[in-house]
Parts: sequence; structure tokens; C-alpha cells
Amino acid sequence: MTVPDTARTGLDLEYSPSSRVSDLDVHLARYATDSARARSGLPVHLDLPCGPLPEQRLDLFPAPDPHAPLFVFVHGGYWQELSKSEAAFAARDFLAAGISFAALGYGLAPRHRLRAITAAVTDSLRRICTGRAPLPVTPRAVHLGGHSAGAHLVASALLDAEGPHPFGALASATLISGVYDLEPLRHTYVNDALGMDAGEARACSPLHRPPARLPRLVVALGENETDAFTAQHHRFVDFARAGGTDVTDLVVPGRHHFDLPFDLADPDTVLGAAVLGMLCDSR
Repeated sequence: MTVPDTARTGLDLEYSPSSRVSDLDVHLARYATDSARARSGLPVHLDLPCGPLPEQRLDLFPAPDPHAPLFVFVHGGYWQELSKSEAAFAARDFLAAGISFAALGYGLAPRHRLRAITAAVTDSLRRICTGRAPLPVTPRAVHLGGHSAGAHLVASALLDAEGPHPFGALASATLISGVYDLEPLRHTYVNDALGMDAGEARACSPLHRPPARLPRLVVALGENETDAFTAQHHRFVDFARAGGTDVTDLVVPGRHHFDLPFDLADPDTVLGAAVLGMLCDSR
């Protein structure tokens, strides 16, 4: 299907979360600076392997208790930007709550196809949750989180549940500002690097998987998002609930696509209170 230029322009805008933000560079810089401060000021194990590929690496910030719950965060960037180096900004808040934190890395487009990215992240998360990744901690429970493209990757992993107990110690997941149906993205600037055809877009879309009962979820969105991101959020909440999943649905006032992740483990925020409450319930 060929999309007219005017239609593509509209879709480009709807799938450009920065169109709702006037100070994008400030937030991107804070991801990097807060993450660098965490690496320099907290105990950390850098570049631990969590799979056979060189891109399957994580930075681990261990809590004092080696059996403390572990929160694994998957960064956004439309599968083609950012890295785990900008994804440790929440580490200090998690450690203050007695929870270990890990920032997960993965290969990016256009060097890697989306199918390969999704498969690698799924493999990394399975290894972490089942104790097959050689980590210096043995968490009693693992919690996953992802932002934007990272939310898509976590949701895809949860719905790719082959084999008995594929996620072992997994207790919950937090999905922030995700994209769960990739077909619209085929007709936007995002696909210039991804190169998805219709088949790949469908195969990599969580909303085109069979409904399943997932671990407990927090699915969150900032109030100031585009209509497209808002619609994707509500469709996934409905999809997860239809499969019998316990979902906390949050549309957070005063937040947008880029500042909501900073609330992830801040107990004085709507998102942070929900996430920490869910993690404490699983202890």
C-alpha cells in the first residue's frame, strides 16, 4: 500500500513524541548525565554478558542484599538510538529502595533487523530471569521495565513464552509509552532505518500475538502524548486485560513521553509509587 505524502506527514507527526515537547535536548541530556552519575557514584558491574551476542550486555547496580529484587530496564530510541549508557538514570532511586537495577543493552537498526533485535532482547531477558546469565546477584524476583521502543521489546518478550516457565523468577513488568502495533510505523520516518515490510511489522507487533495471561503489569503514559501513542497505550491495556492480566493503567497528569521515565522509582510520583508498590508486594 502506498501512503500519500500528506498522510505520511500526519503519521510522522503522530509518531514523533518530540512534537509535544519544546525542550527535548534537556531530557536527553539528563538521561546521559544522571546515568553517568550513577556509574560514578554507585556500586556497579559494567558490561556483564547476558547472551552470546556482543550487544547482549548489561550494567548492573547491585543492592547490598545479593538476593534483593532486580529491576531490568530496556531503553527506548525507536530501536535505532540511545544505549544502556543513557539508561541508568533510575538506578539511584531503585538502590535507595533496596532493589538492584540493571540497564540492558541491545543491537540497533539499521545494522540489525527488528526481528533480530526483538529475539536478542527476549533471549537476554529469559537468561536473566532464569538465572542463566552469569550475574553476581541471585535475585529472589526479577521485574522488567521498558520505555517507548523498550516497552515494545519487553511486551514482545513476555508474549514469546515458549517452553515451560520461560521467565523463571519474573514477577512483574512496567511498560512506559510503548508502541505495540508496528504497522503504522511502516509508513513513517521511523521505518527509514528499520526497513520493515508488512510481514515483519505484524510478526514483531505484540498486539498481533494471541492474548495470554502475563505477569502483573504497570502500563503508563504521560498525559501530554500524541493521539497515536495514547491509542496504542489503551489498546495494549485492553489486550492485556482480555488475557486475564492484572494491569495498573496510568495516564500521568503533567508528564510527557520524555520526562515520565524519571519517575520510575521515585516514591513521591504517581508512576514511582505504583512501581515500588508492585515490587514490594512481590517480596
